[in-house]
Amino acid sequence: MQSKLRIIVTGLVGLYPVGGVAWDYLQYVVGFARLGHDVIYHEDSWSWPYHPIEKTYTSDPGYSVKYIGDFFKTYAPGLEDRWHYLHLHEESYGMSRELFDEAAANADLFLNVSGACMIPENLSPGCVKVFLDTDPGYNQIMLSEKLSWSENVERWCAGVAAHDRHFTYAENIYGEDCIVPRMDFKWKTTRMPVVMDLWEPLSGSFSSKAQPWTTIMTWNAFKGRLLYRGVEYGSKGAEFEKVMRLPGKVDATLKVAVGGVDAPLERLAASGWQVVDGPRATVTPADYQEFIRGSRGELSTAKHVYVAMRTGWFSCRSACYLAAGRPTVVQDTGFSRVIPARDGILAFNTLEEAVAAIRKVEEDYAGQSKAALEAAREYFDSGKVLERLIDDAFRQS
Repeated sequence: MQSKLRIIVTGLVGLYPVGGVAWDYLQYVVGFARLGHDVIYHEDSWSWPYHPIEKTYTSDPGYSVKYIGDFFKTYAPGLEDRWHYLHLHEESYGMSRELFDEAAANADLFLNVSGACMIPENLSPGCVKVFLDTDPGYNQIMLSEKLSWSENVERWCAGVAAHDRHFTYAENIYGEDCIVPRMDFKWKTTRMPVVMDLWEPLSGSFSSKAQPWTTIMTWNAFKGRLLYRGVEYGSKGAEFEKVMRLPGKVDATLKVAVGGVDAPLERLAASGWQVVDGPRATVTPADYQEFIRGSRGELSTAKHVYVAMRTGWFSCRSACYLAAGRPTVVQDTGFSRVIPARDGILAFNTLEEAVAAIRKVEEDYAGQSKAALEAAREYFDSGKVLERLIDDAFRQS
């Protein structure tokens, strides 16, 4: 393991202040700190933040600033003064601009999760700049095709190329069946880190058979047609259609917290799903955890682009369900080549396989719940995931 490093982690928590987004990015910050590193959360997306209560984008950063501050106050008090939100690339919140610039000038590692932010102008020349692709297939198609409907796509592609290392959640990117365009980047694979002690207390809560199998999803996250070599790749709704009839085939309650464009809420309800507004149901980090705590397990598809391109992507959300001791029944994107689909993590490709997986879990729920927690510790523990990421980032090959 590397000696103490100064690490800057980026994210989109201020841009999209909802529970799942907060856990996706800020567990990197907490995880690095737990390893003894000097870590700072930095956000500079140049964009108006979204206000999840008012359901609109706003020029006022107040809600986002409080949201980020509250996360660290609640879950990582030692990091309350180690974050910097740069609103519209002009106004600093959390740390002062002067303190952040000083930290950036002495940084060892800049981890740009999701390519969310601009590279700081005064970053240390010796700092290793890492682009971390969390949306595989989509990002590589955008790098290849530079689709005009994506805002500032040329600038974004140039920014990706400006990094020293390129990591991806596409853990099957070098598999024979993976058709993700690699471009000229030497991709290194990684996965979501979970700070286990923030989730394991949920595993001790009683889960009754009356509790629903759930998932949290965005129906369609794309702003245009995602085309590559004459083929259109879809978002999550395209794959969810495959399990639309599932409620009528299992002796279990199924619930979906859904957001996004054109979600067929009435049709979901008519098919037997319990339907709630995703952003509202999981707006805070605590709400997100409570939603998972109230779940029997997770039943979820993946984005069509992840499945069709056989990326090997595994969901950040599913990793949190596992860490809470909730079994996951999830669509296989090719991840089963690196993360075994076994007890606790059951993979499916068809409706019939999803039905069989839920029935298998219910036959020995206690055993499956224990296996889910063990899988989280083995594959997603932040200490293991982030130590490997650091080693790979500083390795030249």
